[in-house]
Amino acid sequence: MYPARRCSSLHRDLVAFCLSSLGPAAKKQPPSKKLSLPAPRYCHTGGEDGRRRKPQVKSRGSSPASASSIPVCLMGSSSSSRLFGTLAQTLNSAPLAQQDYDPEHQDSDQDPEGLEQADPDQLLRECEEILQNRPARPHRDLVYPVDPKHQHQYRNHEQQQTPSIRVMTWNILAQALGEGKDGFVQCPLDALNWAERKYLILEEILTYRPDILCLQEVDHYYDTFQPILASLGYHSTFLPKPWSPCLDVASNNGPDGCALFYRRARFSLLHTSHLRLSAMMLPTNQVAIVQTLRCRETGQRLCVAVTHLKARSGWERLRGAQGADLLQSLKAITSRAAGSDPVSRGPGGGSGTEGVPLIVCGDFNAEPSEDVYKRFIASPLGLDSAYKLLSADGQTEPAYTTWKIRPSGESCSTLDYIWYSHGAFTVDTLLDIPTEEQIGPDRLPSYHYPSDHLSLLCDVSFREPRDQPHRLM
Repeated sequence: MYPARRCSSLHRDLVAFCLSSLGPAAKKQPPSKKLSLPAPRYCHTGGEDGRRRKPQVKSRGSSPASASSIPVCLMGSSSSSRLFGTLAQTLNSAPLAQQDYDPEHQDSDQDPEGLEQADPDQLLRECEEILQNRPARPHRDLVYPVDPKHQHQYRNHEQQQTPSIRVMTWNILAQALGEGKDGFVQCPLDALNWAERKYLILEEILTYRPDILCLQEVDHYYDTFQPILASLGYHSTFLPKPWSPCLDVASNNGPDGCALFYRRARFSLLHTSHLRLSAMMLPTNQVAIVQTLRCRETGQRLCVAVTHLKARSGWERLRGAQGADLLQSLKAITSRAAGSDPVSRGPGGGSGTEGVPLIVCGDFNAEPSEDVYKRFIASPLGLDSAYKLLSADGQTEPAYTTWKIRPSGESCSTLDYIWYSHGAFTVDTLLDIPTEEQIGPDRLPSYHYPSDHLSLLCDVSFREPRDQPHRLM
């Protein structure tokens, strides 16, 4: 652990040493073999709410029985820590609002060469074994949207050869903040013990195995999530907050920030932008990562963004300004990406005027009544919120995505969203929200759930040309 406020300078020194030892011979990671995942099984029986469900979550100890001889690196173990010297990457601290990276000349986010690939089933079993003394996480189903139109679109999708894209977003709760700042009065400190909590986080990720993973409040990127997920076939990039509140905690692991992961077997990286969000022409402490990806199977492009806006009540105007700045940047990035590639102008890939299709994930720290939410709904980028489709009318957000008890009182709010280009994508399934009974009287985090925010997940598909809305010329 680093002493408070000395973390950044020590980290820079360590990074400089690591980079000098790597020398100019460092090369790119060759394409990795696609992980073999269990084929999805569909259940068409209706639940109490009339939705068709896909049973997805296994109870603890019921992971697949297939054996593997591939060794798995224990998270936080000495072998994982030894990877740090190879994995440490430069974080350009220049005070620019936007930093663009060309993957052909970018070394800052390359995965280590020759990293041994892990078996996700074996790693999931390891998580379950370590967590066997904890209660199981809340059972959650993947459900089809209630809207009959979307169910019809999903039935069409089942006949397509190209699989849907699974997207997960999650504020995982920075370890330093959970233990040292947030004050979850009903959560025993032992429940936040990183030695076990990290396995609870990874268990959630491994259960659903997203193609694209957007995380917020990540303060264990280099020693945990980057090496572990790289061994599972993910490419990743991390952008810390310019001045993270984690650095105010005496025993911290460095600054927290946003991290974006995608499967190397599914996508290739075309472009990365690191954004420091502005408000009223002034840079703020909040950031966003935007990456343009190409699907290896179809050649279609999509743009994925992750962000974490300013927290707390009283900062609504700042969040609105940050959202406006992010939307402006996304418009420029997607338009530029679409205009530079004729392939992306075909059906499902956007056009030079429409831009590359978007998926925007994150903790917006804003209820649907706030200005920043309304800005995204009304944006000319054509965005809609996926989780509205869980409601009966398809227009109402869930009652909560975070539920916690602090010294100031109990807070039950909807703050997290997955936005998507509704003209380019259909939402096939969504991970439902746990009930109040499942969450429990002490709320979140707890022994059975590692964060004060719930993970959100959906499967999306590119629209077929016949499903795309007609445009008036």
